[in-house]
Amino acid sequence: MAAFECVDAVVLFDEQTPLELIRKIKPDVLVKGADYAIHEIAGGELVLKNGGLVTTIPFLEGYSTSNIIDKIQNG
Repeated sequence: MAAFECVDAVVLFDEQTPLELIRKIKPDVLVKGADYAIHEIAGGELVLKNGGLVTTIPFLEGYSTSNIIDKIQNG
């Protein structure tokens, strides 16, 4: 993600949700998978209040970040 010219930064976090991180960095755009409704996205209300965009993207069949993480961790 960080290699994309349009991405300013990629930040990892250890909390259950990125709410505190979103409060601190005030992103212009917040994106989650389409399994979330806009009103369910942690920090979405803050981003919208600051004039930003909150959106979802559809899943692509055969692609899973959970599977990628599992392969990295477990081989």
